[in-house]
Amino acid sequence: MQRLTPLLLVGVLLTWLTPVAAQTPDYIIQSNGAPMRALVQPPGYTPRLAPATAAAVPAAPAARADLPASGALAAKPAAARPKVRIGVILPAESSALGEAAAVVRSGVEAAAQVDQSAELYSVDATGDNVVERYRAAVADGVNVVIGPLSRDSIVKLAPSVTVPTLALNSVGREAAANPKLYSLSLIVEGEARQLARLMRDDSRAAPLLVVGGDALSQRLGKAFADEWRAAAGKPVRQMAFDANDMAPLLQAAGQADAVALALDVAQAARLKSALTPDVPVYGTSQLNVGGMQPELAGVRFIDMPWFLMPAHPAVQRYPRPAAPLTRQTERLYALGIDAYRLAVQLAGSRSGAAVRLDGVTGDLKLGRDRAFERQLPAGVMGGNALQ
Repeated sequence: MQRLTPLLLVGVLLTWLTPVAAQTPDYIIQSNGAPMRALVQPPGYTPRLAPATAAAVPAAPAARADLPASGALAAKPAAARPKVRIGVILPAESSALGEAAAVVRSGVEAAAQVDQSAELYSVDATGDNVVERYRAAVADGVNVVIGPLSRDSIVKLAPSVTVPTLALNSVGREAAANPKLYSLSLIVEGEARQLARLMRDDSRAAPLLVVGGDALSQRLGKAFADEWRAAAGKPVRQMAFDANDMAPLLQAAGQADAVALALDVAQAARLKSALTPDVPVYGTSQLNVGGMQPELAGVRFIDMPWFLMPAHPAVQRYPRPAAPLTRQTERLYALGIDAYRLAVQLAGSRSGAAVRLDGVTGDLKLGRDRAFERQLPAGVMGGNALQ
């Protein structure tokens, strides 16, 4: 498996190529303090369902202490099997997406081990073979699917979706409309829109939006600006971050009633340190990378209950990753947990309209275009005190 550059936010794991070949990041993964091998199935081991006519499933390999083993579910006699059979279709062997797939799958399997309300059918699939692998899984008895992970695979699979399928990315207009295709993702636009609404709820009327030059910050800034215009009826004042000359930014911040950060962690820390303590500052989960962040103390931010609400019933119910993960990467593990829980509900729902989940990644409800929207709690950097 391809290793990642240590200690850096290393880049795009899921990308979508536009007609002009511009890359847009969706999920970003950071390097981890321990090898990711602890999240990968033993070589050659892929849990699969037995044919419907079989009386029993052969025993799975012995479970590893560092890996939730879905094979334990597959080893039950046919008569005792759960009715729900979930296909987990992820690019496990992809050089670019394999690590993300391993983390997501680990979250799915952790939830399955705790709830034991469904049987898992794990499939390695990329854009080249996703349709073939999907059809084979459905033919083998899968009645709900988690995946794919990349937009390319989603576009290729969309016309062939025949059972409730929860894609782990946004479903763009390029994908054929299909009433059985749903979406659950961690893309930044949703958080940016919620941040704008949070600031409006906090009675902020004239904020300053500071935007970085990288693609992720640009996307976050645009989504915030669009939502602010829709909610406030006027454009938000925004400025580009310039590390070489922050005087204009500081002057504009002094004239605003709050500052919204569409910046990476280093830029956010530098700007926050330069602001006077009385300026209210807001940000998204992109700033919450874990560890000590004294420069960002006092920033009001939004993030998933998995990190902000340790007393949340679901957060207490499911185990933390067996291998150490960065804060950014652990969000994919939490995504896997909620994906499993939603898949169980979708399997028993006619339309998905009533499906709702008080999840570890947020309060999830089905929005338009069959995309699950996440409502996140707010906290304060420097103590994670909820408000």
